[in-house]
Amino acid sequence: MNLLTIGHRGVMGVEPENTLRSFVAAERAGLDAVELDLHLSKDGALVVMHDTDVDRTTDGSGPIADHTLAELRALDAGLGERVPLFEEVLAAVSVPLQAEIKDVRAARALAGVMIERDLAERVEVSSFHDEAIAEIARLVPGVRTALIASRYGLDVVERAVAVGAATVCLNLRRLTLEIVEEARGHGLRIIGWVVNTPEQLRLVRALGLDGATTDRPEIRHTGRLTA
Repeated sequence: MNLLTIGHRGVMGVEPENTLRSFVAAERAGLDAVELDLHLSKDGALVVMHDTDVDRTTDGSGPIADHTLAELRALDAGLGERVPLFEEVLAAVSVPLQAEIKDVRAARALAGVMIERDLAERVEVSSFHDEAIAEIARLVPGVRTALIASRYGLDVVERAVAVGAATVCLNLRRLTLEIVEEARGHGLRIIGWVVNTPEQLRLVRALGLDGATTDRPEIRHTGRLTA
């Protein structure tokens, strides 16, 4: 079985996360898809960042929602990289994208871009928030969605089915064969995260998962990861 490999925030193990540099590196490494995170700026721009604030990943401070796009652009996101817009990532790489809605308010903005650019085939939308998945499904006909969960049980399958998600992206450390079988029984695709060691990769294969989200590009080329 071919294992789908998804670059986590690009290849954040070797490049600044959620930057154009990281996304381009993921594509050049041959990863099958790229995962990124979406927030809204103060003035409504769809920006690519993980945390709710800018402190950890830039030289700035404070919540993303308190910064205009121009203010976010002035920050260094690592190695001189700037905080990218979602639209810039679309232009920078050609691989499929998994766009994670971190801020539920971003669902409507993302839907607008997806409809305008006919992205339902290229972009899978994911979120920890059930309401964001339901909202994007309502707004974008034919969109593919994935429910993400870190702490979960068998209930995650029921939640995914309830919002019409085709995929569950699950914290590998909590994943059990029982949950895998329950998900398969409902026709769900299963992605494990984060897969950065040989032991984690072996578990992915043992459980028969469809894909792995990784910080390390080596998984695509060798099928084995260095710790």
